[in-house]
Amino acid sequence: MTAAPTPARPRFTPVADHAVLVEFAEAIDDDAHAAVLALDRALTDAPCTGLRESVPAFVNLLVDFDPLLSDHAAVTAHLTALLGVKAGRSAAPALREVTVCYEPPFAPDLDAVARQTGLSPEAVVNAHLLGDYRVFMYGFAPGYAYLAGVPEALRLDRKPTPVRGVPAGSVIIAGPQCLVTTLTMPTGWWIIGRSPTRILTGDEARPFLFDVGDRVQFRRVSADDFARMESRPADD
Repeated sequence: MTAAPTPARPRFTPVADHAVLVEFAEAIDDDAHAAVLALDRALTDAPCTGLRESVPAFVNLLVDFDPLLSDHAAVTAHLTALLGVKAGRSAAPALREVTVCYEPPFAPDLDAVARQTGLSPEAVVNAHLLGDYRVFMYGFAPGYAYLAGVPEALRLDRKPTPVRGVPAGSVIIAGPQCLVTTLTMPTGWWIIGRSPTRILTGDEARPFLFDVGDRVQFRRVSADDFARMESRPADD
């Protein structure tokens, strides 16, 4: 039986012929995520031969390499050596503000979340605003930044059936995670608000508002403020 991975003893798994997945835990965990970011920084400071890209996630790091220049064994050995290396100091995580309107029609699930959590709708909003949010990973669709830090009182399982046509900018929660959608797509998460904040920047050098590791603070706005902010020119 294979032992569960830990931040001190990750599991290395070959992926196709060109990548290695380094897993530090089997469930969302702050220590595991810190280990992911530390290894990612160390790899940036000392890249392995043939490195093409590294992709940090909640508890694992995918390391993509050129199979003509290296192989799984060599990359795994390089990564193992980096586990004991202290990476250069990383920049302090930025604090990003995201505005959100919790008023109708932007929060279709707010009342349902209130009923299931035993809170009033206003208490749900206040709890969401007080969450300690950090960007753990990108995934699923362009600009979909998965934020950890939803307060315990608001943690609900996903809906049994997804809803189609959920607008871009929707603020959605499920379990300990929160996300601001960037495309009109289906979701089984709970929709508690909508944000006019632009996550897709349009800048090729920096296409997304957040970096992995950034902190996010939500700020409440009225429906009138939402309309004014959403109507701003894209380059404001």
